[in-house]
Amino acid sequence: MRQVKYKHKLKYLTAAMLGMTLIGCSDSSTNIQQQSSQVQKRSPNAADAKEFIEQAQIELSKLSQPAVQAAWAYQTYINQDTAAVSAYLSEKWTSKASELAKRAADFNDVEVDAPTRRKLYLLRNSLVLPAPSEPVKSERLAQISSELEGMYGAGKYCRTEQDCLRLTDMNNIMANNRDPEVLLDVWKGWREVSPPMKALYEEQVTLANEGATELGFKDLSELWRDAYDMPADEFAVELDRLWSQLKPFYDALHCHVRAELGEQYGTDIVPQDQPIPAHLLGNMWAQSWGNIYDIVKPEEPLEVIDVTAALAENGYDEIKMVKQAESFFSSLGFAPLPETFWERSLFSQPADRDVVCHASAWNVDEQDDLRIKMCIQITGEEFSVIHHELGHNYYQRAYKELPMLYRGSANDGFHEAIGDTIALSITPKYLQEIGLVGSIPDESNDIGMLLKLALDKIAFIPFGLLIDQWRWKVFSGEVAPENYNSAWWELREKYQGVMAPVEREVDAFDPGAKYHVPANTPYTRYFLAHVLQFQFHNQLCELAENEEAIHRCSIYGSEKAGKALNDMLEMGMSQPWQKALASLTGSEQMDATAILDYFAPLKQWLDEQNASRQCGW
Repeated sequence: MRQVKYKHKLKYLTAAMLGMTLIGCSDSSTNIQQQSSQVQKRSPNAADAKEFIEQAQIELSKLSQPAVQAAWAYQTYINQDTAAVSAYLSEKWTSKASELAKRAADFNDVEVDAPTRRKLYLLRNSLVLPAPSEPVKSERLAQISSELEGMYGAGKYCRTEQDCLRLTDMNNIMANNRDPEVLLDVWKGWREVSPPMKALYEEQVTLANEGATELGFKDLSELWRDAYDMPADEFAVELDRLWSQLKPFYDALHCHVRAELGEQYGTDIVPQDQPIPAHLLGNMWAQSWGNIYDIVKPEEPLEVIDVTAALAENGYDEIKMVKQAESFFSSLGFAPLPETFWERSLFSQPADRDVVCHASAWNVDEQDDLRIKMCIQITGEEFSVIHHELGHNYYQRAYKELPMLYRGSANDGFHEAIGDTIALSITPKYLQEIGLVGSIPDESNDIGMLLKLALDKIAFIPFGLLIDQWRWKVFSGEVAPENYNSAWWELREKYQGVMAPVEREVDAFDPGAKYHVPANTPYTRYFLAHVLQFQFHNQLCELAENEEAIHRCSIYGSEKAGKALNDMLEMGMSQPWQKALASLTGSEQMDATAILDYFAPLKQWLDEQNASRQCGW
């Protein structure tokens, strides 16, 4: 699966946009400055807080669009000029947003009404990379952010001057090649892109930590963890609870996959008592394993629909794939996408320039200028990703009428979960209903389908958890720069049971080879999304009056399910995420048992396969 980043201001921006402050809006800025001066002469009160937060929203609303447009230009046309403009506007936005976040803390002890208190909380916790108040440092932070994302977006592996591979090329090799030497060469080659990032990343951490302390947090780690409507330390405990629910299932999947890889490559390459070498799992980052289904699939013949082949047979191109995803949402009662979506989105890799191909969804004006940015390939995986991306767009549009600080998902995991929830409905039944396939395999074939899905969904879960575990240790100073890479692989082995296939160089910076690290995109959202999507799917299938096994359910065509979903989406961030969750599921607690129920037949099958195997690492 591809991880996405949606475009929104404050904590939901990508690195080129993180914490953007724009120029202008002098009237509202003057109002806030005058108010601040007056409040300094006396103790702030509830009226001051209300006036401050309303003026702050006006100012930030006016500031965002040019910055988002600059970020779009940069990511879809990487060159020196777009990088400079994006960095400049990013710094301006960061400075102002940081200033307002710090002022919000002045009202921490003021008794205010509930909506004002929530907006103050959201504003204070809004920034991923808070800028230090010193202008030179603020400018430097924005410049580093832009440079890091540009280095990733323009990254190539050149075996010779004439033989250079883009990441998309290397991803295809990792997915389809079965020669371990070729896979190792490409795996190492992509990681040549990231060592030059290390010094910049270290400097960025120092600057952002300074900004976080000015906001009243111990460090950037506490700021990130505090943004989940619960104390930072309690949130970390909640993540451990969810992981403990899922780990036995992951361990069973890992055991089966390692055994089959040992059969494929030999136990000298895949020892049966050690972590799995990272280059053999069909994905550049070993984050999802669906591409090696052919190696680990059940021995008995099973009919599993080849969506990639079905797309080719039915003449699907990039636009037709997106149109079909739009029709899914239309079947739930959502309005069509605006014409500007089709005019302004990027659907394929341009031949004449570098772009950031990483899939993302944008709302440029926070109203109706919805877009996606993808270098779409005609594959079943990309078909699912497109449905996911549009989930972001429909969520963005659902909360557009709310006050500015409420325009976001209940927590960042919700935004990711919505698209994945829709993707769970891309079942054989759905594929038949839209004419992609003629017949549906019966339930005797479900183990194959569930295994293929688990190789993406379940295999990903510990990866979704560990990236921010690493970053939080880096931000807090627990992991020093000289230990960045060793700590990374310690966590990869601890959570995933995956190891580097070769000894890594002292100056390696393998975390930087994953987009979300140089782009400074918080990653715990993806872990949460994998829990939430199954909770959402379970409830929506009930509303759709599904009578099949939960893993065979598609909500396609159910306006009742669509209304319930949209009702939650329209809440945005206006309530704590627990309330939004309860509005759909009836429970305020995230619960991974919905995943276990969904995959129950597969777990039984895995236990049978693993009965005589050595598991663990």
